[in-house]
Amino acid sequence: MESPLRIGVSACLLGHPVRYDGGHKHDRWITGELGRHVSFVPVCPEAEAGFGIPREAMRLVGDPDDPRLVTIQTGRDMTGAMKDWAAKRLDDLAGQDLCGFIFKSRSPSSGMERVKVYPEKGGAAANKGVGIFAAAFMKRFPMLPVEEDGRLNDARLRENFIERIFVLRRWRETVRAIREGAGVKSLIAFQASHKLLLMAHSPENARLMGKLVAAVTRENLANTLEEYEILLLKTTSILATVRKHVNVLQHMAGYFKKLTSPDERQELAEVIEEYRQGLTPLIVPLTLINHHVRKHCVAYLAEQAYLRPHPVELKLRNYY
Repeated sequence: MESPLRIGVSACLLGHPVRYDGGHKHDRWITGELGRHVSFVPVCPEAEAGFGIPREAMRLVGDPDDPRLVTIQTGRDMTGAMKDWAAKRLDDLAGQDLCGFIFKSRSPSSGMERVKVYPEKGGAAANKGVGIFAAAFMKRFPMLPVEEDGRLNDARLRENFIERIFVLRRWRETVRAIREGAGVKSLIAFQASHKLLLMAHSPENARLMGKLVAAVTRENLANTLEEYEILLLKTTSILATVRKHVNVLQHMAGYFKKLTSPDERQELAEVIEEYRQGLTPLIVPLTLINHHVRKHCVAYLAEQAYLRPHPVELKLRNYY
């Protein structure tokens, strides 16, 4: 992985003083913990569109499916200016090799979901909108991993998002290698090393991807890469559950049946069951499995991205 992992981020979350009042919404986990492992591309739609700092506060008005961006005090419609700027900015971002984007929640320009949309003639707002820029971004890059700061407080959503961006970066490195002459073996190796990770999201899709790779040839390689990428991004967007994690953990435990003592097998089974019951976080059975992988030199498991899908320093599997 020689290329940097780049993600777009609402600039205010990085501590940039770009909000309507000249303030920011600095998220120290993003800049501190995550920032050690990724490169940020900051974006502030309202400031970059030329609305000024400070500026009049804005909100979404009208149809939640196609809202207008309107200033609160003077009622100026800023929708056209925002969309014109967004179209040009998205062209620029398309060349940035982004692996994901973190939006500012509840923002009329950058909110990913449940943004307040006010009726034209007054009344209660509906939490059904999407920020103008966020909507344009997700339409332009529908398969790219996206999240917003509020949702990242959920341990499962945070881990899933970070896993997705690292999987996407590894996939892009694989595609580059293939295009530089590495051949179908690189695709086969990627599928083999990500099989258990894919199973934790969707066993059905994991099987489909296995069949797709099994049928790859030099002649159909280009089409296979396109189909595989779509399935990869769809699969990793499905939130892994405790049940599916347990299925993968038990699958890995099967590799130790002839290598471990009855007491060791019982210990591993008990630790997996404790995770299933919610008594311990995922990191506990994974630590024990990693121990057996190294002790018994199980090469197939040692290569599995599932065991280390993202930097361990982020401690993403310590909380669920």
